[in-house]
Amino acid sequence: MIKIITKLVLKPFSKAVYRPVVEGLENVPRKGGVILASNHLSFIDSVVIPLTAPRPISFLAKVEYWQGKGFKGRVMRGFFEAIEAVPVKRGEIHLAQVALDSALAVLENGKAFGIYPEGTRSLDKRLYRGKTGVAWLALKAGVPVVPVALAGTDEIQPVGTRRPRIRKVTVKFGEPLDFSHLHGQERNARVRRQVTDEVMAAIHALSGQELAEVYNEVPKAA
Repeated sequence: MIKIITKLVLKPFSKAVYRPVVEGLENVPRKGGVILASNHLSFIDSVVIPLTAPRPISFLAKVEYWQGKGFKGRVMRGFFEAIEAVPVKRGEIHLAQVALDSALAVLENGKAFGIYPEGTRSLDKRLYRGKTGVAWLALKAGVPVVPVALAGTDEIQPVGTRRPRIRKVTVKFGEPLDFSHLHGQERNARVRRQVTDEVMAAIHALSGQELAEVYNEVPKAA
């Protein structure tokens, strides 16, 4: 019940409150497996994309979100089920092959999967070099990649804050990139790099972000 209520209420409510500017919806295939590859500015990105896309988009999420107790736990579980998130055990979300295998299962079922090629969110708003997992998925599953550019999501819930704020958000969906001529070459490192760079170039063309030209690594604890 909570999942149904979330689906029926959350999307129109969020659009009414945040009034997101959404461009290029016609570029997202309505059927079949497809990857949505986006820049990454905030935790809230994995909520904004499914709420603005014309079809369900699955992202990886910690399995703990499904294990909460009481009413709050049911609401949280219903929310993540409503946006069709894929539960992954703590720690595994950062283990590349485990995460990629979970994503591949989504694509092979003819669904849409969202991924951030940068790996982790950009804290300085620059666009970092893409990691080749997105290419492995596209080449292995034989599906198109739709580049996505987000702007303003980092202002909704900045790092260190708990309550989201109302800020202007823009979501741009670019034209699908077709790599079908390279299908089955996911083990070729050179091809994976080539495909990833093409995906990142398309995201950059949409976002206009300054390029960092290095990988964005999660800061190590002191």
